[in-house]
Amino acid sequence: MSVTTGHPQLVAAIASEITSSGPIPFARFMELALYHPRFGYYMRQPDAADQERIGWSGDFYTSSDVHPILGEALAKQAIQIDAMMGSPEPFTVVEMGSGKGLLAQHFLSACQRESNVFCQRLRYVLIERSPAMRELQRRNLDPWLSRPGLVTWVEGLDGLAPDSVSGLFLSNELVDAFPVHRIQVTAGRTEELYVDYREGRFVECLRPLSTTRLDQYLQKLGSTWPEGYRTEVNLQAMDWMEQVAQRIDRGFVVTIDYGHTAQDLYGPERRNGTFLCYFQQLTNEDPFMRVGEQDMTAHVDFSCLAAAGEEQGLHVTGFTNQMSFLMGLGVEDMIGELEPESQELRAAIHLLKPDGMGSTFKVLIQHKGIRYPELDGLKFKPFFGSALAVGATG
Repeated sequence: MSVTTGHPQLVAAIASEITSSGPIPFARFMELALYHPRFGYYMRQPDAADQERIGWSGDFYTSSDVHPILGEALAKQAIQIDAMMGSPEPFTVVEMGSGKGLLAQHFLSACQRESNVFCQRLRYVLIERSPAMRELQRRNLDPWLSRPGLVTWVEGLDGLAPDSVSGLFLSNELVDAFPVHRIQVTAGRTEELYVDYREGRFVECLRPLSTTRLDQYLQKLGSTWPEGYRTEVNLQAMDWMEQVAQRIDRGFVVTIDYGHTAQDLYGPERRNGTFLCYFQQLTNEDPFMRVGEQDMTAHVDFSCLAAAGEEQGLHVTGFTNQMSFLMGLGVEDMIGELEPESQELRAAIHLLKPDGMGSTFKVLIQHKGIRYPELDGLKFKPFFGSALAVGATG
């Protein structure tokens, strides 16, 4: 029998909670593993023994680690949105889950090159609750910190007043790291995966659903799954989208992540769900090893995000994939300026691969307070875009 491994103090903290109150829903376990205020994977200040967590030498990498063109394309899209909105003063960009701050770095650099007038009215707000990540972001954004008010930080959405944002709210690989409830069909019943602690190790067990919201979600989904079917439900994603919508006065929300429409995400071919752990660029399905030392993710239900936003007056502008989004914003011209056969060119093309990041990553764009917007990033829409509302939940 293997013993649970991971950050010793985090393992002890989770085990203590289970010992005192009984088994906990997997969503609570994932919340503690990733976001425990002192020992969580994203929250802990790395020490000398820790490797870089995000990047080519880390556990996983994002599009911004590959090449700056995503940030450059988003800057072009923001400038078009600014003109469409009548150049508000200021134009606010809010980024949540900013990682190392590379997307913000690339975005701000491109804004300076593209339009100094826009850059003068720009305010860039990073939402980050991890002290370790905030410090890394500050280092990467140091060239812009000398201009008062250009770049600021808040710890959470509560740091923004309702209807206070005119501009753009964006995220890249944020929602996939929200804690998820894991459910399984057993003997015709839908039960929830809980985590217990026995004989020095974490183990899973099945119990009735922990909240009526899960039952309501599943009823709206209306899917019939076979025996043993396992999947994930991200209730926090809906709460997040509602809060984002409430903070926007006028503007757009751009959500970039890997995921699917509800129809595809909960199809019969995904009978084992999409939950994965990442450690040193390798994936595994065991959340009970390297607790607090590996990332955990699950694919995003974009239908649920669209429906949650719609209820708050945030309407779907369009749904596409990363390749089509970048093509609409002139990525061919950006790539054309790169040296042929160079490493930089190969890196840029990596973001467009139809059998890789180009199609795996989806882009959901929503708007509020603007009538019938047409955005360059939505010029090209793959076939799945029209199916967004199918199976939507709220």
